[in-house]
Amino acid sequence: MKRYYCTYFDRNYLYKATALIESLNRHDPDFQLFAVCLDEITRVILDRLNIPNVTTVPIHKIEERDFPLIEAKKGRTLSECYFTMGPTIILRLLERHPEIDILTYVDADLFFFSSPEPIFQELGNQSVLIHEHRYSPSEAYKAPVYGKYNVGMLCFRNDKNGLQTLNWWRERCIEWCYYRVEDGKFADQAYLNDWISRFQGVVVLGHIGAGVAPWNHDQYQYSIDASNHILVNGKPLIFFHFTAMNISYPGVILPVKFTNYPPLNMEEIRWIVAPYISALYKGIAAIHAVMSDFAFGLKDEIQLNTANVFIAHESLAPRLKEMGVSQTRNSLGSGWDCYIPI
Repeated sequence: MKRYYCTYFDRNYLYKATALIESLNRHDPDFQLFAVCLDEITRVILDRLNIPNVTTVPIHKIEERDFPLIEAKKGRTLSECYFTMGPTIILRLLERHPEIDILTYVDADLFFFSSPEPIFQELGNQSVLIHEHRYSPSEAYKAPVYGKYNVGMLCFRNDKNGLQTLNWWRERCIEWCYYRVEDGKFADQAYLNDWISRFQGVVVLGHIGAGVAPWNHDQYQYSIDASNHILVNGKPLIFFHFTAMNISYPGVILPVKFTNYPPLNMEEIRWIVAPYISALYKGIAAIHAVMSDFAFGLKDEIQLNTANVFIAHESLAPRLKEMGVSQTRNSLGSGWDCYIPI
């Protein structure tokens, strides 16, 4: 059965989107992804890349004559505008493509490690699928603040219940969608808190391997099965949400830039982060073949500190030693080292 996905991103997330797409092509080959491009340079490069199963959509095609959305964006920051547009993008694609039964939204910084089929099995005949943050005990205090559910992956069926939920979410985001906590709201995310009771046909994903992320990873046990698949508490890892991954400097990567999250261990670095980095740099090489001086999102200039776990190209080892980096160096192979705090 053909699956339909959508995502949206600007030039700073283009290289991450190429990794997402590669992972979908590997694990769900019969699919179509609608890539809504938030600027023209993103659309032009993505069209030039001509990646199988990808349809680009310029953002103006979503926004045209949508006066409530256009008005709502006034006075909001760029990131707040992006949050505001999420439900509208999903809704417009469903309206314009009646052939779609289920549309799955995925953030551009997701990466699939196995088939997403268990997600759709859990959705079954219902209309909407959401997934919890599943915060680690040390992070549990965030649930009442930032929301119980994460908007990184959502499924909507093109039926009465799915469209009702989407329309309600769109209206709320047009009314209020800011990157701050206020009256139980936070961006586009906290609105999901009561969907189970507010709407019919909403399912909460139970599969532990879908939605592994910096805020919950440390509570799981990881292993590799006989087929070299990554398991999370004995279940296949479906996708990891690399929400806090940044390239700090050329050849220096922070898998999780925020040091208040639980640190990644070497198993997670080798089995989860390293394959993602390989996919990222494959995408970067492809982008550079189209535009040699493309640098958007490739230099965040985040200052390293002694609490950071970071990945660096092995050629930088002498320079990092000169700088007095205190982290322990561990070879990952393929030209990369991982530096772990002592």
